[in-house]
Amino acid sequence: MSPGILGRKIGMTQLFRADGQVVPVTLLKAGPCMVVQRKTPISDGYDAVQLGLVEFVKPARINKPLTGHLKKAGAEGARFTREFTCVPATTI
Repeated sequence: MSPGILGRKIGMTQLFRADGQVVPVTLLKAGPCMVVQRKTPISDGYDAVQLGLVEFVKPARINKPLTGHLKKAGAEGARFTREFTCVPATTI
C-alpha cells in the first residue's frame, strides 16, 4: 500500500538539532481512521483502499451522496475520505 496518513493539523512548533539549528515542524493529530470502501481490479479496474477520518461532524455539513456512501460502510462520522492505491508486495 502507498504510504499515507490521515489527520488534522493542530499547530506548528520548532525543534532544535544537536548542532543548535532550528527546524520548523507541523503537529498532526492522526486517526482514528476506518476503511470506507475497498476497490478491487475486478469491480473497479484498480486496487485501492478508501479511508475516512472519523470525527464528529454535524450532519448538515455532509452532502447527501457522501452521507449515503458513508452510511453503507458504517462510517457515518467521517470528516473526509481519501483513497490510497495498493501496490503489490513483490514490487516493494
